[in-house]
Amino acid sequence: MVRTSVSLQYKVVELSTVDEGAMERALNEWTAKGWNLDGVQFAMRESSKRPAMAFIFFTREGVAAEPDEDSARAKLLRLSESGSTARMAWASESESEEPRPPFHPLSAHERLARLAGMDEPEPHEEGLTLEPEE
Repeated sequence: MVRTSVSLQYKVVELSTVDEGAMERALNEWTAKGWNLDGVQFAMRESSKRPAMAFIFFTREGVAAEPDEDSARAKLLRLSESGSTARMAWASESESEEPRPPFHPLSAHERLARLAGMDEPEPHEEGLTLEPEE
């Protein structure tokens, strides 16, 4: 008898519209596909009590994926040559000669700021000195 390794798989669903209907649709869709609700995390706006985004986490048991060591080594080699992990995320599995648009990664803070409608981050103020009043 061959025994297969079972591992826990995770699914994250991002909702940029957080209302009752959107959450119900996401929950019903993914639980019908065999996923179990694990939790919900909300991203809040400072100016509102209503969440800007929601992340719904699901889990299910599944067969552990067999590691593809050759593919992993090839990706690590490409990473070491390019020096950029963000660019590797943009690159496809197959190397094509087609030109790609420039890739500009955003930090999580910048992404949330854009989603919250704050496209321009507030400038960081350094070295301010106050003049004494006369």
